[in-house]
Amino acid sequence: MSNMPYKSISSAAKKIKLLLLDVDGVLTDGRLYYGNSGEEMKAFNIQDGLGIKLLQQGGIQVGIITGRVSDLLQRRATELGINPVIQGREDKLTALNELMLTADLSLDEVAFVGDDLPDLAVIQKVGLGITVANGSTTLKSAADWQTTKKGGDGAVREVAEMLLSCQDSLAHLLEQYQ
Repeated sequence: MSNMPYKSISSAAKKIKLLLLDVDGVLTDGRLYYGNSGEEMKAFNIQDGLGIKLLQQGGIQVGIITGRVSDLLQRRATELGINPVIQGREDKLTALNELMLTADLSLDEVAFVGDDLPDLAVIQKVGLGITVANGSTTLKSAADWQTTKKGGDGAVREVAEMLLSCQDSLAHLLEQYQ
């Protein structure tokens, strides 16, 4: 699904230098797991992780803006070299605007992937707003592009391959695995 014609998606994707991600519902399946001792657990998709690495190798920075705070997320972000990591921000549009003050980028060079209402304002503001297959109906109607994969089930990898393909760098990056 797309709110832009394919050519527009492709030209928007060509400009992207920073991909920002929501976490719960995008990097995870959106479910929250709690152990008996109150510890929180999250499941991250390994294919998404490789997609993030491919983006970085292709010159696209990857960052996070999330409403929740999680040590697990910080650990995963550190493992993957994700920066910036902005946690505990329900006001994601304000967080984006603050980030843009120090980023040497314009909004049309930023893509954002979200899944629910707290992501709406950011999806509408960036150059390429993306939602996952199981995103809310409101986000699906507002996003420029929608993945066929669900959040936590390879959606970020799908976004990575789309962006890198539009920037003509995917084939070259995949050669290292042949």
